[in-house]
Amino acid sequence: MSDSPKPAHRTPLTPRRCGLIIGASGGLGAALAKKLAGQETSLALVARSKDKLDALCRQINAKGGYALAYPHDVCDYDKVPDLLRKIVADLGGLDFVIYAAGINLPPGGIDRYNFENDRLMVEVNLIGAMAWLTPVAEMFQAAGAGQIVGIGSVAGDRGRVGNPGYNTSKAGLATYLEALRNRLTRRGVHVLTVKPGFMNTEMLKAAQGATPFVIEPEKAAEDIFKAMTKRKQVIYTASLWRWIMLAIQHTPSFIFRRLTF
Repeated sequence: MSDSPKPAHRTPLTPRRCGLIIGASGGLGAALAKKLAGQETSLALVARSKDKLDALCRQINAKGGYALAYPHDVCDYDKVPDLLRKIVADLGGLDFVIYAAGINLPPGGIDRYNFENDRLMVEVNLIGAMAWLTPVAEMFQAAGAGQIVGIGSVAGDRGRVGNPGYNTSKAGLATYLEALRNRLTRRGVHVLTVKPGFMNTEMLKAAQGATPFVIEPEKAAEDIFKAMTKRKQVIYTASLWRWIMLAIQHTPSFIFRRLTF
């Protein structure tokens, strides 16, 4: 854990929210941390890179925020329960959890197959999310409150030829989040699925082919913050992708399978 700022536990006079962002060292996760840090929120930030986490926490804390760093590889599933308990104890509670962990897309192509890459994407994007969000869901259900946010992708809406492993991991995550939503809504817990299109991050640099309608992570973070406040269930960011994906979802299979993206 990084050098800690002064304790900021909530009290009746200082009702701070407590949040956890998994995959916070860069891109959308870091943008969300910076956005939420200014909302009277104490943050626990989780990612593999200790150096990046420490730098982000210093930046947030220097501006009067409160953020603690917890280096962790989301594929170390067995370590999640103990780390989650420590985070809750350090923050003094937990109100929301955002799963934003991901890996850079390997070079794709309709003639390339790589099981190791596909397995890693599923382990990080889906199984890692389940390892974290399952105990969080249980905790929030018992409390009758809480908010879970999962960062999926428009890529999970249809099985495209370019990267089957990535499509599968994001489709699985969307289904898992929907199942959690259906289970937890009746218990007072809000679950939000976020489906970004192309964002100007390191992951975009690894992508091949056309990348239309690129937005900055800060724009996506703003959209997510608004959706959390309004307790929406599913959002696309940018919102234009909702209509693009609606058309793609309704494209007949005999036409869709001829496409090359």
